[in-house]
Amino acid sequence: MSYASPPCFAHELASAAAGVTAVDPVAAADVARWRKAERARLIAARLRLSSAERRRVSRAVAGELGRFADRLGATVVGVYWPFRGELDLVPWMRTLAAGGTRVALPVVHERGRPLVFREWWPGCRLERGIWNIPVPAEGPPLIPDLVVAPVVGFDHDCYRLGYGGGYFDRTLAALSPRPTAVGVGHLEAGIATIYPQPHDIPMDAVITGDGQVMRRGRG
Repeated sequence: MSYASPPCFAHELASAAAGVTAVDPVAAADVARWRKAERARLIAARLRLSSAERRRVSRAVAGELGRFADRLGATVVGVYWPFRGELDLVPWMRTLAAGGTRVALPVVHERGRPLVFREWWPGCRLERGIWNIPVPAEGPPLIPDLVVAPVVGFDHDCYRLGYGGGYFDRTLAALSPRPTAVGVGHLEAGIATIYPQPHDIPMDAVITGDGQVMRRGRG
């Protein structure tokens, strides 16, 4: 896999030994500015993909996710409702629910706080949540065994570039027991590094539909 070139201040931002940037206000501000620009670039690139290509990758990723979930023995799977060109895994969610696996969608219960997962099934009552994304309208919170998170970008160490709200990082840090986390997206979302900060929590694996599963620490 080839990655986009890092910006010219890479050596000043990243710690090669630990893979985590030092807590420095100037460096952190540089990272935030770079992430904002990279996020915009990557979202624009995936929105340019054809509907047929997005469907193709969605099907391939769903197949790999199904095998991953089976090996894990997951009984509660947290997924997401597609947004802004993200991979559409709703058909896979229906398959899971039909097979007896409980499916949960993330709900922003309070801004700046961890997500809450509520059970979803075909035909359940949905309401518009934050950013007008459909979420289950009611139900008790669930703790997934497996959380599937959409990526805007990802790096070789399975760090995820998201939308910048920090919701998945806060959620994974708060859930106990902590679920296995898998990032999903297009292969072209791979970048050299996201310049991970102390609050960033890596995915355990990343799946892009290319027939392989990138696992944390294996490149």
